[in-house]
Amino acid sequence: MNDRPLTLMAVHAHPDDEATGTGGVLARYAAEGIRTVLVTCTDGSCGDGPGGVKPDDPRHDPAAIALMRRQELEASCNILKVSHLETLNYADSGMMGWSTNDAPGSFWQTPVEEGAARLAELLRRYQPDVVVTYDENGFYGHPDHIQANRITMAALAMTMSTPKVYWTTAPRSMMQRFGEAMREFGADWEEPDPAEAAAMAEIGLPDEEITTWVDTTGFGGQKFDALAAHASQGENIFFLKMGQKRFTELMGVETFVRVQDTTGAAVPENDLFAGLR
Repeated sequence: MNDRPLTLMAVHAHPDDEATGTGGVLARYAAEGIRTVLVTCTDGSCGDGPGGVKPDDPRHDPAAIALMRRQELEASCNILKVSHLETLNYADSGMMGWSTNDAPGSFWQTPVEEGAARLAELLRRYQPDVVVTYDENGFYGHPDHIQANRITMAALAMTMSTPKVYWTTAPRSMMQRFGEAMREFGADWEEPDPAEAAAMAEIGLPDEEITTWVDTTGFGGQKFDALAAHASQGENIFFLKMGQKRFTELMGVETFVRVQDTTGAAVPENDLFAGLR
């Protein structure tokens, strides 16, 4: 037996992603004494600049935005009590179809083997018991999320690591509640066209396909505050409009699909570390 602490590693694409889908589990497991490691793959430089300046605006300064978002990321990690923050610092690729997808040095243009090799070093260093990242479509088709999945799965294969591996997801019933909340809190929200509506309907999974439901209600305040720490992106972070109480009601359970396991823990489960302690 060794005295290495139980360890959770979350692999995310951008600063602020850690709070949206895994802020609750990062805070909960840190409070339970589990070592939490966050790997953020890009610098977030395609995000909004001060005053909501967009990437297509001549005033948009990617280097300055990357620095600002790093500071926000560190603040978020402090709120969530993340034990270790690791950044790969690839250039943000922007949304699918943006010209930044093709920029040299962007995460989307990085060979999977290169990114995987760097992540493999972190897997060997931290030896996580649980690894969390996105599904093969990056949950909603963002190129950097897709790439984060690719390098994570390749790094696991490269190191022959056998942690429990989870992909973030959302039950379809929750997606329906999100839509209702968007109409309630977003006065200027417009109904998507039929093609967009069909695409949105494919996000997440039927409830019965979710393997893991983790109650993080007690950490809703930390999760909300961590998301709010990414103040420069506030215009794009819809959930902040709800206020902490409603946010916790809607976002108090984080859901995952277990895609690798050697523990034999029964599913559905309510703990990422089921079978490990």
